[in-house]
Amino acid sequence: VVLEKSKLLLGKEHPDTLIAMGNLAASYSALGRSKEAAELKAMVLEKSKLCLGEERPGNLVAMGNLALSYRALGRSKEAAELEALVLEKMKLLLGEEHPDTLRAMGNLALSYRALGQSKKAVELEVMVLEKRKLLLGKEHPDTMGAMGNLALSYGALGRSKEAAELKAMVLEKRKLLLGEEHPDTLLAMGSLALSYRALGRSKKAVELEAVVLEKRKLFLGEEHPDTLRAMGNLALSYRALGQSKEAAELEAMVLEKMKLLLGEEHPDTLNAMGNLALSYRALGRSKEAAELEAVVLEKMELLLGEEHPDTLCAMGNLALSYRALGQSKEAAELEAVVLEKMKLVLGEEHPDTLRAMGNLALSYMALGQSKKAAELEAVVLKKRRLLLGEEHPDTLHAIENLALSYKALGQFKKAVELEAMVLEKMKLLLGEEH
Repeated sequence: VVLEKSKLLLGKEHPDTLIAMGNLAASYSALGRSKEAAELKAMVLEKSKLCLGEERPGNLVAMGNLALSYRALGRSKEAAELEALVLEKMKLLLGEEHPDTLRAMGNLALSYRALGQSKKAVELEVMVLEKRKLLLGKEHPDTMGAMGNLALSYGALGRSKEAAELKAMVLEKRKLLLGEEHPDTLLAMGSLALSYRALGRSKKAVELEAVVLEKRKLFLGEEHPDTLRAMGNLALSYRALGQSKEAAELEAMVLEKMKLLLGEEHPDTLNAMGNLALSYRALGRSKEAAELEAVVLEKMELLLGEEHPDTLCAMGNLALSYRALGQSKEAAELEAVVLEKMKLVLGEEHPDTLRAMGNLALSYMALGQSKKAAELEAVVLKKRRLLLGEEHPDTLHAIENLALSYKALGQFKKAVELEAMVLEKMKLLLGEEH
């Protein structure tokens, strides 16, 4: 309504009309309608360039906003290109240490992480953190935010211990500065729980997530999206502890509430449906899992397109359920499609591409095509060693999978050598009692 009135009264290119258009785009983003948001933001950017010229700070903000929607749509390469341009111009116009320049640098890092380029993300995030410490002090909320972002990139690189240490610092400072019940404190608590889960400390993760959920219920109510998100995170930790029945009960509740609050086609609703399917599969209810995953895939193809990373992830999950049902041929067919599209969309060395390659190899194994499986797994292992290092959990999984293929091929000496290597590294990383 506001936008229509602004167009009538002020004209389509008046600054206030563009502000109204930007506000509507932000609302679309909040509703998960990222495609419509991106279309509006592209219009705002085009009109801003015409009215204000290319180099004005207002245009750079519009460009950054469009990049956010591109990232939400899985178009992270385009997002990174825009954000690199924004960063370059911000440095020239505002200087290297201006808050908007640092924000642009942080946004570019987020796109790098989405592209699987977490090393590049870390380099930028370290710079942002150092500058924010100098300019704003160690305890400023923006400094804390920068520390949290760096921790996420450490996690993506498998440096979960360092990630957890940073997140624990953020949580401690937020408790002191904002109080135990502030939304940002609860966000930090949930983030630390994720790192604990990655470190195999799922019991500690559950303890933190239960606190987050309790406080969210008290302050936001049982049906707020953040409360439901907290419930979903607790369910993930239950599943990691092998308590898949409890996880499924929570996830079914989350899904029902999300359908009512956000609608059947909101990304968070589809994510909840996918999580419930994972718990069903863990419980041996693979037929029900496949039914849910087929719904998720169909809706994601309509909403996000066939080549969006989330759509490809949904296709990969459906393939896993097919394999669990003994339909390894159908699984391999889907996984081959996923792998090809991921190579094109995300690149050959993105973690999700390598995961897709590993999944296809497992289906080849299930089909008795152990030679093809071993060839793929050797590629996965080589790339993971280069990208993530020898001790990343994903690298160790790749070694285990390759060992299985060697066994199937009768190459027992090679298999034993690999398994011994994995065992030694697991002892060092997780301890003998894990």
